[in-house]
Amino acid sequence: MPILSLITYAPLLGVAGILALRLLGKADDPKTVAASKWIALVTTLATFALSVLLVVQFSPHEAGFQFVEDAPWFGGLHYRMGVDGISVLFVLLTAFLMPLCIAASWKSIEKRVLEYMIAFLILETLVIGVFCALDIVLFYVFFEFSLVPMFLIIGIWGGQRRVYAAFKFFLYTLLGSVLMLAAILAMIGISHTSSIPALLTYHFDPAVQTWLWLAFFASFAVKMPMWPVHTWLPDAHVEAPTAGSVILAGILLKLGGYGFMRFSLPMFPAASHMFTPLIFSLSVIAVVYTSLVAFRQLDIKKLIAYSSVAHMGFVTMGIFSGNAVGEQGALFQMLSHGVISGALFLCVGVVYDRMHTREIAFYGGLVTRMPWYAATFMLFTMGNVGLPGTSGFIGEILTMTGTYGVSTWTAIVAATGVIFSAVYALSLYRRVVFGTITNPKLDGIGDLDWREVAIFAPLIAATLVLGVQPGAVFNLTQASVDHLVSAYQSAIGG
Repeated sequence: MPILSLITYAPLLGVAGILALRLLGKADDPKTVAASKWIALVTTLATFALSVLLVVQFSPHEAGFQFVEDAPWFGGLHYRMGVDGISVLFVLLTAFLMPLCIAASWKSIEKRVLEYMIAFLILETLVIGVFCALDIVLFYVFFEFSLVPMFLIIGIWGGQRRVYAAFKFFLYTLLGSVLMLAAILAMIGISHTSSIPALLTYHFDPAVQTWLWLAFFASFAVKMPMWPVHTWLPDAHVEAPTAGSVILAGILLKLGGYGFMRFSLPMFPAASHMFTPLIFSLSVIAVVYTSLVAFRQLDIKKLIAYSSVAHMGFVTMGIFSGNAVGEQGALFQMLSHGVISGALFLCVGVVYDRMHTREIAFYGGLVTRMPWYAATFMLFTMGNVGLPGTSGFIGEILTMTGTYGVSTWTAIVAATGVIFSAVYALSLYRRVVFGTITNPKLDGIGDLDWREVAIFAPLIAATLVLGVQPGAVFNLTQASVDHLVSAYQSAIGG
């Protein structure tokens, strides 16, 4: 059974169902709108169920690709799909967050609901395709076209400056991807193959590696995003609808980190080793600088957006540490950040849907009116600052440990980011939740309803389970990570 293709294209069945609804009835008819929401929710839940089945059937002791599908495509290219320990959990994370995004949009999206649901379902197909593709051209197609639905989600259903934010997001990411396309064509011309498994074993000339590495870096650095090409992210987050921010932070940022682990490190090891000091420098700046910038923000969403840039700094440190501890930490940090950052943006969405503002000064004293919300927000805030017992702690400590073995000063300076994150996160929480209500507009604000509780419950469970049982992740990733590190160390003579 081609389970990877089933998972990848299952959301398109929901698209077909919603299009059929559109043909049979009016797009603004309440029954049609309600039916489109249920189709999207059921489709994403079914995709999640298939992804769980994939992880259950995955063999953790095999370092190579599993569930491989290979069929002729066109022009000598092949349709190749497969997953290993590095990619399989990203498929699960994507499928996990999507139904929560649909549920979070149930009431907040009121215009063009059918088109909104279609955009999210297409986005799910494209993102899962990125993690499953084993042909570099197929990877590029999925990678590049994932920009389109997110561009529409921000540009149509975003805030007042949505068009500006959408074009900034699109142009930043597109420019880097054009350079990556040129590198991909060069790689195919040199190696005479587009197969990712074959390219992983091909030894490119070190001089050529440098240029190929820089071209891929241009794309993945923007996608992460790394400092100083991070400026599109705060604008995109502020203007995007709540569910758009969840997917942007939870999934799309991880495409850059995944790209570094799948292509840059194993295919261009000599160049990766040469540019490691540069990566460490940019990562440390991202951790420290964006943490300080976050502390000065007046908008809750923008603060969390800058926090994401800081956390991605730990990821790039771990990836380019080149050892198993750092790689495992980077993978875990990406998975943990996907859960926690998504939950934090949903927390912002809860109060925004009620008050229609994200200004920190507007709030204060919410604990007296929203105790369940206050407790939920507290848990994810603690996870974001890396409290032991939450998933945020595991990723940060491992990335710093892995980096310490390679560059002591990088790890020490980056560790200050943990302190800074506690400062801005706890300061935000104190100003929004604690104290007494001084704004009379908050007197009638209500606590979490049953739909919101149902959305947060799996995120709470994931944050705590990953925090106390990280071995569940490491068991799946260890064989592939060990193989990656072994090949990398052998290539650079380590």
